[in-house]
Amino acid sequence: MEDWYDMRVDPAQIAKERAKARELRRTNWWQALVQKGICHYCGRKFPPSELTMDHVVPLSRGGRSTKGNIVPCCKECNNGKKYTMPVDEILAELDREDREREAAQGAADDASCGPEDPAQDV
Repeated sequence: MEDWYDMRVDPAQIAKERAKARELRRTNWWQALVQKGICHYCGRKFPPSELTMDHVVPLSRGGRSTKGNIVPCCKECNNGKKYTMPVDEILAELDREDREREAAQGAADDASCGPEDPAQDV
């Protein structure tokens, strides 16, 4: 995904939200989520020690450290997600589908023309 946005978030705000996230890690709510061992994104099961805390809307994009924006996820998903949001993934998937559809349509159009036969021009 390309870095097409320029969102300026106050570093003090990010530091405040990170502190709130550290506090949430200590709550029974978070511990219960982690003990389930399920990655929010891929749905696979992991030992609790292998799950990380992820902000669905990243702090760098204005996200907050709230129960509605924090999920447990595996390191692979967290590293792959980086600064993206769910809408970014949805739009990327739609773009891939459009390109595939256009490529398939182009191939079908080429096939329907058939091979050129100079003998038919007579």
